[in-house]
Amino acid sequence: MKILLPVDGSEHSERVVRHAILLAKNSTACEILLLNVQATIDAPEVLGHMPQREVDAMQETRGGDALAPARALLDASGVAYIPELALGPVAESIARIARERQCDAIVMGSHGAGKLVSALMGSVARDVIHLAPCPVTVVK
Repeated sequence: MKILLPVDGSEHSERVVRHAILLAKNSTACEILLLNVQATIDAPEVLGHMPQREVDAMQETRGGDALAPARALLDASGVAYIPELALGPVAESIARIARERQCDAIVMGSHGAGKLVSALMGSVARDVIHLAPCPVTVVK
């Protein structure tokens, strides 16, 4: 079984990772693809002051930071995983990667960090459910 595990670095994401660890440990053969998607920055006030390569580097750093807590939990549990960063629309990127990597399931949180992000992640989870080519488990 190949599980796509999108995370955003929030405390809620850590709960999702713990759930995925339980799934992996209860499975004879499980592969976890750990993913962070950074939304594309297209704000003129940012792009007008920073070259695109610097914006991309900043997003890669943010993505790496968002993966760090999940990586620590997975490393401590002994569950193998493959980390991946993506740039683009969040829900669409999650569904696309699930399709491209032929994932059997997506395990994701119902919301992310902060009040505004929580509202957005709620809509991301809803959109992923509609777009995904495989079953989606939403962890509350």
